[in-house]
Amino acid sequence: MTARLYIVPTPLGNLEDITLRALRVLGEVQLILAEDTRVTHKLLQHFQIATPVKAYHAFNEHQSVDHFVAQIEAGTNIALVSDAGTPGISDPGFLLVRACREKGIVTECLPGPTAFVPALVASGLPCDKFFFEGFLPHKKGRQTRLKILSELNHTFILYESPHRLVKCLEQLAEHCGPERLACVARELTKIHEEVRTDTLADLIAHYGSQAKVRGEIVVVVSGR
Repeated sequence: MTARLYIVPTPLGNLEDITLRALRVLGEVQLILAEDTRVTHKLLQHFQIATPVKAYHAFNEHQSVDHFVAQIEAGTNIALVSDAGTPGISDPGFLLVRACREKGIVTECLPGPTAFVPALVASGLPCDKFFFEGFLPHKKGRQTRLKILSELNHTFILYESPHRLVKCLEQLAEHCGPERLACVARELTKIHEEVRTDTLADLIAHYGSQAKVRGEIVVVVSGR
């Protein structure tokens, strides 16, 4: 069978969330491309998978994409993983998938974990229609994006780092109003998982009173 690229989602935290199919693919391919090889090695060691791993991340993807496409064309089956969740969703992956498609290489994406889906569903906010923003720009264009998002009539979703969470909530309150309902989901699938839905004002008060917020953060905001 012609070699192909496999996009393999990995657990957000709880290793029980990996699929049997993902384990089979990771064990059968000749090479795994990983956002952080240290993180992926821990996952592979846990499941006793010995497939070689090479780094593929935001800092080298432009330089290395042609090399890995050539490897697949030469017959190497490659799996792409990120540190957690589905590659390509606010993580490296798009460039490699696009390049493979342009070369006619079969690209197979396995279903699996993506942080914003459990955050959205568990938030209790409307999820019949939603907009996924991902990470906002840190500086240039941030206020423009916030204004656009604040005017949406349906739920929207952001990713945010823990040390920027309170500032992000404050900016959302400025644009959306302090009484807009929102949800902060952090440490999803892990021991200290927290999904807190409240007004932006109350979320600011809660997280602003904490010395340090930990974990990967998903912010879900109700529509206008």
